[in-house]
Amino acid sequence: MVSVKARVYVTFKQSVLDPQGQAIRTALNGLGHKGIEEVRQGKFFEITLDASEDLDAIARDVLSNPVIEDYRIETLG
Repeated sequence: MVSVKARVYVTFKQSVLDPQGQAIRTALNGLGHKGIEEVRQGKFFEITLDASEDLDAIARDVLSNPVIEDYRIETLG
């Protein structure tokens, strides 16, 4: 069995409002960080799995909601 480690980043699609990101931006601006124009928040998964697993299917079908979220997979060396 060959194991691989990967990271999956899940974020709202650009067309979907991100109220938590907006609240974070507002809080940062209130703390004096006036140069913050936009914040988008998301989820991060670090997964170790057998190389035969279909990580793309896992990310698409389980870790994200494809209607409102995008995902990106980063394989670690």
